[in-house]
Amino acid sequence: MSLVLVTGGAGYIGSALLPELSARGHRLRVLDDFSGSDPGNLLGAPRFDFVRGDVRDPAAVERAVAGVDAVVHLAAITGAADSHAIADAVHDVNLGGTETVLAAAESAGVDRVVLASSCNVYGNANAEHLVEADDPAPGNPYAASKLAAEAAGEAAPLETVAIRLATNFGWSPGIRFNLVVNAFVFRALHGEPLTVYGDGTNWRPFVHVRDSARAFADALSWSPGTYNVGGSNQRLADVAAAVSRAVSAPVETDYLGDADPGPSYHVDFTKAAAQGFVPGVGFEAGIEDLVHRFRAGQLRSVTHG
Repeated sequence: MSLVLVTGGAGYIGSALLPELSARGHRLRVLDDFSGSDPGNLLGAPRFDFVRGDVRDPAAVERAVAGVDAVVHLAAITGAADSHAIADAVHDVNLGGTETVLAAAESAGVDRVVLASSCNVYGNANAEHLVEADDPAPGNPYAASKLAAEAAGEAAPLETVAIRLATNFGWSPGIRFNLVVNAFVFRALHGEPLTVYGDGTNWRPFVHVRDSARAFADALSWSPGTYNVGGSNQRLADVAAAVSRAVSAPVETDYLGDADPGPSYHVDFTKAAAQGFVPGVGFEAGIEDLVHRFRAGQLRSVTHG
């Protein structure tokens, strides 16, 4: 059995990844400082070693990587829209933390580092079916930090895989509500209107959080490189309509036509498919599952980081 370190293991994806890795026979270690998550997210997780620390702290990271076979680096400041106001911190954590993890992994002789990047690096692209070789155009500090972290991984003298994730949605123990689908479902179930910036025609790629967890576990054996990972591309107006169908009730949707809708990007996932990755949770099925869980009261914590 290999020992896998998951940085940010108490977060949204991390709390879904730990049971996935354990089910595949891996032993687990978690590095987290709970600055963007909650210890309660780890309740019920499979057995793991724990190191409390910041990914920018070389001493903490060196303790965490000692003896591990691979690292899945998830720890980051997330949230593209909010990143303009905290650009320095985003750069420091997302790039600086990645550089610290890569340096410690190299020194410890770690075989493989899997990095969490984002499809947000494509920015407001006009093309559809964007592939990894297309020129990125990050339009916010979060996306810029993820692209810089990818470059750091490519330059490191060890095997790295960078996963450009679509926008995540769905239930995990560390569920976040600053993600559009999760927020829409929560608001719809409470009779609150949905707010769509712009006219709703902007594209976003989406992936269920359990499929993200599967992709990170799979990537421990993928060929080194950069991969888009997602399930489907949806227009924002179609997201609102899918949520309305899932709650089986009319949902008021407010379109703010004069507001900045953010970037629009439509992404191709063929390269990951060539590695054998096939999403297992459909877009509407994932929304219906989230509705069911909320109605059943399976809401343990609210994480905004």
